[in-house]
Amino acid sequence: MTTILVTGANGFVGRPLCQRLVELGHDVAGATRPNAPLPEGVAARKVAGLSPTTDWSAALAGREAVVHLAARVHVMHDRSHDPLAEFRATNVAGTLHLAEQAASAGIRHLVFMSSIKANGEETFGTPFGPDTAAPVDPYGISKLEAERGLADIAARTGLGVTVLRPPLVYGPGVKGNFRSLIGWVDRGIPLPLGCVANRRSLIGLGNLVDAVRASLDSPPPAGTLRTFTLCDAETVSTAQLIRELAAALGRPARLLPVPVALLRLAGRLTGTAATVQRLTGSLEVDLGAIAATIGWVPPDSLEDGLKATARWWRSRELSR
Repeated sequence: MTTILVTGANGFVGRPLCQRLVELGHDVAGATRPNAPLPEGVAARKVAGLSPTTDWSAALAGREAVVHLAARVHVMHDRSHDPLAEFRATNVAGTLHLAEQAASAGIRHLVFMSSIKANGEETFGTPFGPDTAAPVDPYGISKLEAERGLADIAARTGLGVTVLRPPLVYGPGVKGNFRSLIGWVDRGIPLPLGCVANRRSLIGLGNLVDAVRASLDSPPPAGTLRTFTLCDAETVSTAQLIRELAAALGRPARLLPVPVALLRLAGRLTGTAATVQRLTGSLEVDLGAIAATIGWVPPDSLEDGLKATARWWRSRELSR
């Protein structure tokens, strides 16, 4: 049994992670804002938020490991006056402040949930691995800067750090663009993506939770930082993903064969070029480092993950 603090314990990843760790017999505390409900068996550690001045001492007391999920997340249409400054204040300064206090409290291992956006936005034949780092947007920049700051803290204090860089995460409770996609497919809305033959890596929520579990089971040597890129075993095109999602939902896939060049032209004309790029470009992730270092391979297939997502979607409809 390990005593673990999970930040962001009430979130999309935090809730199922806490539940899994409790099921495995770990002593789990969840750091959340006041009045946020936590899964059964998780002790509440109320904190004001993730900032450069947060006092983590009470939440860290008696813990051996920290899983840091809390963050200012990627925003599609960020209206902040200075988005990079906002991301840096939370994701960089807030994270490094937590790490410093964790090291001072005698924490042995910190698992940091980064993002594949620390690598970049698109691959061209060579999958992203841990050694690639060319972020484009403020969110990805902030995640990479946090990683580099954590490496300095690890070397100086003896804290062991594991960095996980997942791509798009889907699963029960998913929000954002993937949730919108589920709704479109379920309603039978025709989508102009039938000609898209790109290669995209994703990760199911169950696989991401298991990767955190495996990282906790195999901590790095004291004073070192290791970085793992993560994904499901399968790489799919956007068109194939929609077909498999439709099958999981029990719906036909309605895909229109619109040429990719025409989609990209439409994106430039309508100001949606970034969205079109994500739908038509490739982003492949290499699993080699985590497999070689701690022996982790994704336990769930893409089909498994999409079926779990579809069951959640249907149960959500029934509960209305």
